[in-house]
Amino acid sequence: MKYNCLIIEDEPIAMEIMEHFISQNKEFHVVGKCSDAIYANSLLNTHKIDLIFLDLHLPVLKGFEFLKKIKNPPHVIVTTAFHEYALEGYELNIVDYLLKPISYSRFLDALGKFKHLMNAEKAILEMENRDFIFINIAKRKIKIVLQDIFYVESIREYIKIHTKQEIYTVKIPISKFEESLDRNNFIRIHKSYIVSRSKIEVICANEIVVNGKKLPIGRTYKSFIPDK
Repeated sequence: MKYNCLIIEDEPIAMEIMEHFISQNKEFHVVGKCSDAIYANSLLNTHKIDLIFLDLHLPVLKGFEFLKKIKNPPHVIVTTAFHEYALEGYELNIVDYLLKPISYSRFLDALGKFKHLMNAEKAILEMENRDFIFINIAKRKIKIVLQDIFYVESIREYIKIHTKQEIYTVKIPISKFEESLDRNNFIRIHKSYIVSRSKIEVICANEIVVNGKKLPIGRTYKSFIPDK
């Protein structure tokens, strides 16, 4: 399988290095490269992109502002000379954060994380009548009954699925996992939390209690929370 890549980089030398790195890996193919987010948006509309290599300090529209404007963005590996934006990047579910100058070995680590994520997205293997799912954990297929889920917690690029039996950790963005859930039964209450509607014990102004655990309600999600 080939993964289509888009390079968004305003430094010609850095763009050339990134393209060379990608070309050394047969599974990856550069389908577009540009120096600003405006042109990048048009490329996203005309090509199927699996992975973006995103510089942050771009003209007109900065990297993360561009990323926030994309609906259902591809996976993103940040390439930057500035370390201070790493936390914000992981809150946006980026795959990795590469600091320039980027070594080839560090670049390969980032590609490995991306491929792991792509495999994790295939972890949701089966869903029959939306009663259960199978997920891949350590090369095993684990069956999770949806009614057994209390809530789902996001920790950077991982999620923790809290169930009656145990807590399962899977490397997949919470937004991708959310797509597999029936919204009549599950509700997103925060950028880091999805809860089972039937398991809600208490609803307050700023938090929800599920299985005795207090979970915060995000400001942008308050309008989706059922009435007390």
